[in-house]
Amino acid sequence: MMKGNILLLCFLFSGFSLFGQQKQLTYCNPVNLDYGYVPIPGFTEQGKHRATADPVIVNYKGDYFLFSTNQKGYWWSSDLYNWNFVSRSFLRPEHKVYDDLCAPSVWIQGDTMLVFGSTYSKNFPIWMSTNPKENSWKEAVHEFEIGGWDPAHFVDDDGKLYMYNGSSNRYPLYGVELNRKTFQPIGTRKELLLLDDQRYGWQRFGEYLDNTFLDPFIEGAWMTKHNGKYYLQYGGPATEFSGYADGVAVADNPLGPFEHQSLPLSYKPGGFARGAGHGATFQDNWKNYWHVSTMVIAVKNNFERRLGIWPAGFDRDGTMYMDAAFGDYPHYLPAKASDHLKSGFTGWMLLNYNKPVTVSSTLGSYTANNAVDESIKTYWSAASAQKGEWIQSDLGALSEVKAVQINYADQDVTFLGKQTDIYHQYKLWYSTDGKSWKILADKSANKKDVPHDYIELDQSVIARFIKLENIHMPTGKFAISGLRVFGHGKGSKPAAVENFTVLRTEKDKRNSWIKWNTVDNAYAYNIYLGTAPDKLYNSIMVYQANEYWYKGMDKEKPYYFCIEAINENGSSARSKVIRAN
Repeated sequence: MMKGNILLLCFLFSGFSLFGQQKQLTYCNPVNLDYGYVPIPGFTEQGKHRATADPVIVNYKGDYFLFSTNQKGYWWSSDLYNWNFVSRSFLRPEHKVYDDLCAPSVWIQGDTMLVFGSTYSKNFPIWMSTNPKENSWKEAVHEFEIGGWDPAHFVDDDGKLYMYNGSSNRYPLYGVELNRKTFQPIGTRKELLLLDDQRYGWQRFGEYLDNTFLDPFIEGAWMTKHNGKYYLQYGGPATEFSGYADGVAVADNPLGPFEHQSLPLSYKPGGFARGAGHGATFQDNWKNYWHVSTMVIAVKNNFERRLGIWPAGFDRDGTMYMDAAFGDYPHYLPAKASDHLKSGFTGWMLLNYNKPVTVSSTLGSYTANNAVDESIKTYWSAASAQKGEWIQSDLGALSEVKAVQINYADQDVTFLGKQTDIYHQYKLWYSTDGKSWKILADKSANKKDVPHDYIELDQSVIARFIKLENIHMPTGKFAISGLRVFGHGKGSKPAAVENFTVLRTEKDKRNSWIKWNTVDNAYAYNIYLGTAPDKLYNSIMVYQANEYWYKGMDKEKPYYFCIEAINENGSSARSKVIRAN
């Protein structure tokens, strides 16, 4: 009995719940990282906040290493879920800038990992390591002759090394071959790719792709080779918008000429957390492809951002794709060789969208239902960060709960810069009647910074109410942008959507107006689209609406669409695929 009590105490104080499990099978975007509080001159005054962007993940010796903008370090993981931060500055003392490794390039050359940050100066080194877990680095090159913003390096099968870079709404992406020993250019760099927003609607600037305030930006190069073809990926049209995406252009040679794919590769304009731009493609330990990219908040300032990871790959015709359907719902982590054309979505539905919420207190206009409205841009805030502040979500009926995601918001935070000793502590409760409560997860002893904590339950529970109780906040008020409960409801799936129509204007064939009949018991819809009836690789999640203005088409191609309805119990059958000429 004594031994059992000791084991139970150790388990509780480790920060895990009785229902939690140490080996995670699923994940949920945004990625739960200890994002730094980034100071940006001229913007920070809008509100202190967390941010990072421009991610690269490389698979090195069976582990995954994640580098991103201005974090004063990097992360590594063995499973893409549990991330370990390594504190490191890649700036030399003479660098008097706020950007610490902005939009980095990371590549593997032989048995060595190399890192290079965005710069137009010649005194920024290329760093190298054969033991990055232990923060063991040295300079491979003290000064690099050719710099550039948003660089990416690529080692071809023949051993040749190339660098790609560019970040502009006037100038193209560039490419150049480098000497793989000295890293100096061989010849002059070559102009590779420009956006063509007059043809490809998704490349237009603005939240609604109709803003002429600025020309769109092309940036964030990344190269992947597959079956002898070169896939040059790029970000556009701007990081502030829900349509932030990565496009891809294909060539037979590493320096082109390149031809755009009509559809963006990574595209997530709808749902809780939107955007999927400026990223990188990598393979897991089973050779499955994944894409990591930047998600948008842009509330405290334009550059408030998070990261997301999605399944990706190439179809039998060589078309590169990424699966963002249900892209911020729970998905399976890699565990075996998989066909990413088949969804990795768990099927666990959102159980508490716009359901009743009660709270301990409210700060100003940051009202309770902001925590369940499926927008990361809005949030509820308690009046304080005191222990005992709480938020309670009513699922509306008894449901099978499989997982919970807790998304903290930055309200009245005081930090700037990377923090390595902060943490969240909380208790998560469940109840069938709102009166008798049981612990779902106890993280009152947690010592990790978990701004987007995701709790996958070892065993599902039947509950109607979920309650989050604050124990400790690292800074600011107790504020939640999303208390998201996933599992299965006890009712019926929604009926199929009727009268699904796509009206494509002749005046501007980049644009369409999509309409459908409302399904009574549906809270959302997934619109699937593509340039062939069997290649519907882009998707848009729409909440509480029966229309959508889609302005992202290639005006020279026909498009194909279908739709499904969504509720707490599952998804309807998809509608018949229709063609929009």
